[in-house]
Amino acid sequence: MSQPSSRLVELDFFRGLVLLVIVVDHIGGSILSRFTLHTYALCDAAEVFVFLGGYASATAWAALCARRTEAAARQRFIRRAFEIYRAFVVTALLMLLVSAILLACDITAPNLTVTDLDDLALAPTAALSDIVLLRRQPYLAGVLPMYAWFALTAPLALPLAHKKPWWLLALSLALWGLAPLATPWLPHAAGTQWDFNPLGWQLMFVFGVIARAQPVFQRVSAHRLGWIVTLAALAVVVACAAWRLSPGNAVFDSDLKRNLAWFRALNFLGIAWLTAHAVRLGWTKRLACALPWIGLIGRKGLLSFVAGAVISLVIDSLLYWYTDGYLDVPLGLAADALALGSLLLVVCLSGPLERLLPAKVKVSA
Repeated sequence: MSQPSSRLVELDFFRGLVLLVIVVDHIGGSILSRFTLHTYALCDAAEVFVFLGGYASATAWAALCARRTEAAARQRFIRRAFEIYRAFVVTALLMLLVSAILLACDITAPNLTVTDLDDLALAPTAALSDIVLLRRQPYLAGVLPMYAWFALTAPLALPLAHKKPWWLLALSLALWGLAPLATPWLPHAAGTQWDFNPLGWQLMFVFGVIARAQPVFQRVSAHRLGWIVTLAALAVVVACAAWRLSPGNAVFDSDLKRNLAWFRALNFLGIAWLTAHAVRLGWTKRLACALPWIGLIGRKGLLSFVAGAVISLVIDSLLYWYTDGYLDVPLGLAADALALGSLLLVVCLSGPLERLLPAKVKVSA
């Protein structure tokens, strides 16, 4: 395995980068989003986000077990699950609040939570209960319930990743295969669905866990036939990019993403394998050191996600309303700069704010 310190710099960089990409990818008129991963691949930032979550969880687990005990690590992950759940509730309410304010200003856009607001007006107690019980997950808040579930089950998966990784992988593949059948059984209000089926997406989380717990890349790439795997990864990435860039291949059924379709996972694995070579050669670390502000966003992951969700919804709605939904290059670039700058500002201000607040009310990163 690589040294935790050097890996942490790269991990923060990748987490920060993917959080920035998530922000611009949810702005319909963004110009930068025309050049992000989803344009050239069959997967997008979601796969990277979940994989890095698994990798970061395995890193944190190992550090906690080394400094304290496995029991202390389990307790920390259970607390983390409730922190993420709390962030989900806050994000969901912010999505409703922002939508209500924009609609009150006669600003309409496709991503505003109009249906949720209508249900809230008709039956506020029932609508709020649906949010608390995860039956209703307003726009952009839907990834957090899945993450809370991962944190809650991590104490079971992480020891297995170290002792019996093949067992963990086999169980994960079985759950992934059954995920579409389990979709109707997930808690949901009438007319709603989970954006991310946790039984499907846990496979990507497990990939990240195993990548950290086991030296898979190091062993395979060091083998005399390791170049074949790299060549296969390159072939997958090129083939998926060619298909994606072909006319008429831009739209996928939402269920393919909800349940993590096989081709999305395969495309991501190809990209991850090639990226691992860049990490091994030190390119990523040099880039992370040159752009430390991206790593700062990555270190404040939960705060960055919640803030990014609000920022992207506001800017996406304002841009759509002002341009009538048409793509405008100068305004799109201005929106990108405003969105990314706003997220960085929130993260930079969170440090001084946390130092002023009592410990019990500090924002969790």
